[in-house]
Amino acid sequence: MYNASDIMTTEVITVKKDTSLKELAGILYHNHINGVPVVDDDGSLLGIICESDLIRKDQKLHIPTVVAIFDAVLYLERPSRIQKEFDRLSATTVEDLYTKDPVTVDEKTPIDDIATLMTEKKIYTIPVMDGDRLVGIIGKADLLRTVA
Repeated sequence: MYNASDIMTTEVITVKKDTSLKELAGILYHNHINGVPVVDDDGSLLGIICESDLIRKDQKLHIPTVVAIFDAVLYLERPSRIQKEFDRLSATTVEDLYTKDPVTVDEKTPIDDIATLMTEKKIYTIPVMDGDRLVGIIGKADLLRTVA
């Protein structure tokens, strides 16, 4: 039975929070990858950012549903959700879009557990950790190569 260390990519491409979204798109495209870990200056994992984050950024603004009663306008959605929509549209760097506290695995995690994580959580780029140290990454292509 294979585990994470058998299929992970050890040459991990990473970005920092101040990486521009244009630069990120180029990194993903030119390296044929779906996502990259976001790290601080010490190389510690902060989060992950994927193609899907960029695609969501370019979606049209969701217009909140409102109800007008007399002279008042009431929003039928939480103000925090509306603010998130505006923040998403104005995003210019990785910091604006990345997912904090990503799902991670360690080197001994069996690949069937990794496949289950990807399927259930709909995530396709998973950092591999040795304690607090980023040692590899597994994308859906790594998993498919092993299965094939």
